[in-house]
Amino acid sequence: MSGKIQKVRGTRDLLPEDNLVFRFVEQSAYEKALLYGFGEIETPIFEFSDVFHRTLGETSDVVNKETYDFTDRGGESLTLRPEGTAGVARAFISEGMSQLLPLKFYYSGPMFRYERPQKGRYRQFFQLGAECLGFESPLADVECIALAWDLLQKIGISSECTLEINTLGDAESRAAYRDALVAYFSAHQEQLSADSKMRLEKNPLRILDSKDEGDKKLNENAPKLEQYLNETSKNFFNQVISGIERLGIPYKVNSHLVRGLDYYCHTVFEFTTTKLGAQGTVLAGGRYDGLIETMGGPKTPGVGWAAGIDRLADLTPKELAIKQELMIAIIGADDAGETESVKVAHEIRSRGIKAENILSGKMGKKMQKANRLGANYALILGESEVKASQITVKNFGTGEQVVIPRAELLTYKF
Repeated sequence: MSGKIQKVRGTRDLLPEDNLVFRFVEQSAYEKALLYGFGEIETPIFEFSDVFHRTLGETSDVVNKETYDFTDRGGESLTLRPEGTAGVARAFISEGMSQLLPLKFYYSGPMFRYERPQKGRYRQFFQLGAECLGFESPLADVECIALAWDLLQKIGISSECTLEINTLGDAESRAAYRDALVAYFSAHQEQLSADSKMRLEKNPLRILDSKDEGDKKLNENAPKLEQYLNETSKNFFNQVISGIERLGIPYKVNSHLVRGLDYYCHTVFEFTTTKLGAQGTVLAGGRYDGLIETMGGPKTPGVGWAAGIDRLADLTPKELAIKQELMIAIIGADDAGETESVKVAHEIRSRGIKAENILSGKMGKKMQKANRLGANYALILGESEVKASQITVKNFGTGEQVVIPRAELLTYKF
């Protein structure tokens, strides 16, 4: 760093007005999660690097290019968390929670990825998520999607989002599909990008996620997953679709929606929008029955989703987030009034009413500031009011001004 001090590239300061929207999104998600029986969990911001290498895959762009890795003074390799699910899964294993199944967790907090900053994408970003562990039924997938849909409705953006859903099938279906992909891409290996040539050996499904234009052309004629689904997989997906239809949640099946890692299975879904440019996904999830086992824990079915708070907040109408709550300005007209104003403001706040004690400026400036802050009322105190144990109440909406006994302050109806 040189010259003028500034924030790190890919980060941002959340100023009070922006934070109101962030807080509204977080609080809405928290309240909805509680209604669905989720308990809140907090995991460390950093973990042993292996936690994320196992869950995200050694060939993923996140592990290879985007994680913030460092070695601590004890020689341990640590990573700032790039997503939330891995930490929840690690906590489930290390805290020995398998005897408590089934479990439902909600989380929120900052995540870190070294990627190119752009609209809706930051190197420090905020994420919230929901994880259901120990649920084998496709109805758990439906409940997860319903929670996500309820959240989007609560924050006023469901009309801007589309639910895209697909099935990855069970392990047997995916194995058959993987073999078909390997055969197809091996026959066109010379046309693959360098990254996809590496994926062909370790994780061929990830070729389907490639952003390379040459890979995209090859993907157009690649085998389709639905051709390799067995009856168990078809029945599971049909139950999920039937469930979201009964709830009236609009959707479209997107056969190109996949997850590259082997522990994913069955349902995969995303809520997308056209309002954020290239960053169209606002919430993504799916079933991961093999995740806990991959991390060294007992075989445990799971399904969940995560959403970027930054993107949700960018879509959320500000008028929904900024509550029209009662606010009272306390104005001391002189030294005696200002001295008493501290106690008056405290009494107003004890009633659960927002109060702003305006301490600087002359009387006219104080009244102007109260107006700018959006105060509904001003409580005015001068030496004469203090001596008479009275308060002048001005209603900014009507212009009416009355004098009340000081003793009525705690019961006065504003």
